Formats: sequence, C-alpha cells, structure tokens
Amino acid sequence: MADRHQPTLILASGSPRRRELLSLLGLPFVVRPADVPELNHVGESPQQMVLRLSQDKARAAVAQAQGGLIVAADTTVALDGRVVGKPVDVAEAEAILRALRARQHTVLSGVTLLDPISGWTCSEVAESTVWMRTYNDQEIAAYVASGDPLDKAGAYAIQYLDFAPVARIEGCYSNVMGLPLCHLYRLLREGGFAPPPTPVAACNRAHRRTCDVSSAILSH
Repeated sequence: MADRHQPTLILASGSPRRRELLSLLGLPFVVRPADVPELNHVGESPQQMVLRLSQDKARAAVAQAQGGLIVAADTTVALDGRVVGKPVDVAEAEAILRALRARQHTVLSGVTLLDPISGWTCSEVAESTVWMRTYNDQEIAAYVASGDPLDKAGAYAIQYLDFAPVARIEGCYSNVMGLPLCHLYRLLREGGFAPPPTPVAACNRAHRRTCDVSSAILSH
C-alpha cells in the first residue's frame, strides 16, 4: 500500500448505517459488499459468530479490493446468551421487540481489517449493553409497519427517533448502530494506518451525545 497512514478503505458491507459511520473517520473509502451467509454455527457463541463472520466477509472482499484496505464487520444482538438476528418477517420482528422490551441485552460487533497485498489482518469484538424502555404493543406495530426493523439484528435501530426504543446503553453507541468506530480506529492504529484525529469528536457531533467510553477504548 502506497501510504500506510492514509489508506483507501474498502467497506465490505452494503449497510447505509456502516457507510454513514465510516465516513466519520474522514478517510476515503469505496463500498464493495461481501456476500456471506450470516449463519450461527452449532455450539458457537455470539462473540465467536460475529468475529468469524467479519473475517469471512473480509476474505470474501479480497477479489474486489484493488489495493485498498478491507474493513468488514458483523453485528448481532444477544439475549440471554442467544443470538437474535434479523427478523425474517413482520411477525418475527414483533416477537423480537416484545422479547427485548424492558430488558437488557448485548450488542456485539466483530470488526476485521485485511490488507490483501501484505496479508496483514487484525480483528476484535466490541460489546455494548443496552436497556430497552417499556414501549407498548401499539408502538411496536407502528414501528414494524415502517419497515425499519426488517433488516436489522434485534429488529431495531437505536437512532430511529420516532420509536426510540432504547432507555440507556453502556458501551459504544456506534457499535449498537453496526460499526464501533473507536475499535476500528484502534485496529487501524495497530496496523499503522490510523489518521491523526480520532473519531470521537465527529461521532459525538453526528449523534448529538457525549461518549463516555472512548477514552477507555482508545487507551488500550
């Protein structure tokens, strides 16, 4: 790679949310979605699943990388230690939202960087704890009718203000959206690719909140 400090990133995802989040790093990137079945293997923990899938997606994007640095991620929700993936239909979306209501769950994202030229790769898993508010069945029905839950792990988006299902979180907010930026920055830094500014200020502005975990994440 010509410049290890200012790489062109290859986002191995078609997710609009990941595109939005990655843009906050201020690095040039292109989108090359990787077609990988998001399946949970027998005996695999949620943490193991998201890590494996992020690595699988990174490898699947190699053929389209054209010299860039591949960024791949996979995000899921875990409730009582079980994976809660994307709903297959409206009925399952409603059932998932009822199961999450007034409870806490974990959002996990596996993130992988892969340099297809050198073969260097690095991965990690981010975890955030999320508490849902006590929304009612009418709110669930209206949200599901919007179509927003149908392509999201856990059948919700934390940033969807009309529903606003989350009461509070502990951990990385961008992780709950699908791409933990400070964890990604840390991987970029480990590989010698990180740009000078961290994503903290841009992330805070974009989400109109003040992150209380970025310093701890970035100090590792």
